[in-house]
Amino acid sequence: MPEISKDFTGQTVLTTFEMTPGTAADLMEALQSAYAEFIRHQPGFLGAGLHMNDAQTRIANYSKWQKREDFQAMLRTPEMRERNRVISGLCSRFEPVMYEVVEAF
Repeated sequence: MPEISKDFTGQTVLTTFEMTPGTAADLMEALQSAYAEFIRHQPGFLGAGLHMNDAQTRIANYSKWQKREDFQAMLRTPEMRERNRVISGLCSRFEPVMYEVVEAF
């Protein structure tokens, strides 16, 4: 699991996915596969975590990157664009948002 520190100067990305319990396991498998086979090998990737709520209606993803441009470049690759089409079909919506760490406790 990535360490959270206010001294971190890279890019933090939080992505939330909304889905039904019927597609939760498939979506989680698709995300795990994306990280294991592709994302973790991309330049600038530092780490990530995947979390699912008890109702299996939301997945939260926390990832860290060396630079904002590294994350954006990964999203633009043909492989990730194809994976995102599959992921999009398994959820009602997903939204990646870039953040900077302000404080950690």
